[in-house]
Amino acid sequence: MQFITHSLFLLATLGTSALAIPQGNERRQWSWGASTTSSTVASATASSSASSSDWTSIPSSGSYSTSGFGASTSSYGSGNTYQGNVGNPWGSNIIEVSADEASSYEYVMQISGQNTEDWIVVFWNKYGPDGAMDGWYGHSALSLTLAAGETRYVAFMENSNGGFGAAQGSSLPTDSYGGYASTWGEFDFGSDANNGWSGFDVSAIQAQDASMTVQGMKICDALGSTCSSITTNAGTVDNAYTSAESAVGGIGGNLASGAVRLAVTIDYSG
Repeated sequence: MQFITHSLFLLATLGTSALAIPQGNERRQWSWGASTTSSTVASATASSSASSSDWTSIPSSGSYSTSGFGASTSSYGSGNTYQGNVGNPWGSNIIEVSADEASSYEYVMQISGQNTEDWIVVFWNKYGPDGAMDGWYGHSALSLTLAAGETRYVAFMENSNGGFGAAQGSSLPTDSYGGYASTWGEFDFGSDANNGWSGFDVSAIQAQDASMTVQGMKICDALGSTCSSITTNAGTVDNAYTSAESAVGGIGGNLASGAVRLAVTIDYSG
């Protein structure tokens, strides 16, 4: 079995206002194949000034913490329209945790950076709080500010899928429709539709399509060797999406069922 990432533009659906907005680029489409290597706004307050050396460890009991999460929501659909767990209340499937707590959760990101100024990091679910595929249109499940030299940890509930953006300052840039137009990190954790597999990638498509700055970002599987990265202004692209790869599959990391530890570097310059 293989998860294959695939990027494509999805047609807008008409909302109650009868106005359509572009639905953006959904890249984490899963397919079967041969195996490979592997609006509620929560403002985070906890932080860690230094990374934890054991955040990648896995509980020997095989049991994982759910402390701080809301209730799970049911999944719907399939393929590019698949809706995973968005948390109840919306966004409560994505929380900040301390360095000491991180290893007790099943799906964890360590967020650090090469930034010398404060950067905002905003996480969203693929589906927004009203049930539309518009999670990146101004919605925030979790927002945190990363200072220079700081390291933060974010935990996700099983079957969460969505993205996050990072940019210097106090807000993410947006396109003319209000969609986040920074470099994106995209994720699926423990997908119910795909036997618990997970995946990730870095994408500059939204920023490039809006003719805006491409911020550097790198995501690596801390338990393996797979990375996806783009340097500032897309100077170097490695296993990641640009506008030229909008219709290409197989980009990013695809991880077998089990705990996931992703190391994220923002303002990545190589």
